[in-house]
Amino acid sequence: MKSKLLLAGASAALLAPSAWATNGYLALGYGAVSVGQGGTCVAISDSAMCAASNPATLSGAGNRWEVGLDLFMPDRGFKANNDAQTPPYPSITPGKYESENNIFFIPNFAYSRKLDETTTVGVIVGGQGGMNVEYDSAVFRNFNNPGGVASSPTSMDLAQLFVGLDYAKRIDDQHTLAVMPVFAVQYLEAKGLQPFQPWSNHPDKVTNNGKDWSVGGGVRLGWLWDVNKELKIGASYQTKLWMTRFEDYEGLLAEDGDFDVPPMLELGFSYRFHPQWRFAFNYQWIGYSQVDSVHNAADLVFPLPPQPVLGTDNGLGFGWDNVNVFKFGLIWDYQPDLTFRAGYSYATDTFDDTQALFNILAPAVVKSHFTLGVGKKVSPESEVNLALMYAPENKVHGTNPNTGPQTGYLYMDQWQVGLSWTAKF
Repeated sequence: MKSKLLLAGASAALLAPSAWATNGYLALGYGAVSVGQGGTCVAISDSAMCAASNPATLSGAGNRWEVGLDLFMPDRGFKANNDAQTPPYPSITPGKYESENNIFFIPNFAYSRKLDETTTVGVIVGGQGGMNVEYDSAVFRNFNNPGGVASSPTSMDLAQLFVGLDYAKRIDDQHTLAVMPVFAVQYLEAKGLQPFQPWSNHPDKVTNNGKDWSVGGGVRLGWLWDVNKELKIGASYQTKLWMTRFEDYEGLLAEDGDFDVPPMLELGFSYRFHPQWRFAFNYQWIGYSQVDSVHNAADLVFPLPPQPVLGTDNGLGFGWDNVNVFKFGLIWDYQPDLTFRAGYSYATDTFDDTQALFNILAPAVVKSHFTLGVGKKVSPESEVNLALMYAPENKVHGTNPNTGPQTGYLYMDQWQVGLSWTAKF
């Protein structure tokens, strides 16, 4: 029975989006302009980086390049309560476990160029998302099983970077269509999961194999409708990014190491209700159900004697549902050279609380984000933008069938500071 919980934890260690975890493990927005206004960029062309949300907005960005850096600071972990029933059930040693590595740097870059009055092309580079969790101990050290003693630390590290090649075409006075092939690269490393190897179809491809790399891509389509001078409506859809398998961890992830990036849909509008004020709203759908390694059931009771339930087509997943995100932004063009921004974002639950202990290495429980931003033109050709994001702590309490009556909770809060520089030409 103890080995069963360890197996659950092994999969969670890889699938847990903890470092860049915002709406699941994807970013709230891309660039300081977007983040400062709550991620509302589907119908706004104030930044070339808005093309990461809707490639059609690039048509209004003009000739420019942008470079930015986000400082992301999450505080996350879990607590195991002292209410286990052992035997017959296993348990995690009671106590609060806080992840190390609380500072991350996330770069972004955008280049936009008008070829003629109706055609704009560009290159967009940014952090698609990521996961990082590291507990400075062998979390499962009390579990005896044939897989071996777990090493310390118990950790997982996943980072994803994307490059988009944007082509936006204004087809008439009101409508712009765009297509952006998206290429991605990601790496993964997991440590301290030795006890789970007997339950894998590839026991030597579960843990402590160093960083493994995966590449792939898909396409994002965009549409922007300039209804009138005050109202703009936008929509975009990104296909799943089909990635090559993590071969060094094919015994941990479902479908022999498959870990695609989920598809996304975004709809939104911006409305200038005053010469100096704009309101923006975005709705975002993230299709985690389309990625088996993330969506597969996470509340399985694992067999004894051990049988392969890791790495198989229907192997252990994370139990994540599709996420719906609602974003609100307010932009105040205070002066021609000075803009203030504010925003709020709310996301639905990523997973059900009955799987809380299964997800002890995946505290992706943040739901609300509050943001502020400011933009200052320092010359006719250049400007600087600053953004601040705060996600208050949220907790999810729950249990797992493999641990019997033991309870616990996951927690996370986040801070983010972003800075970008724009040069027009």
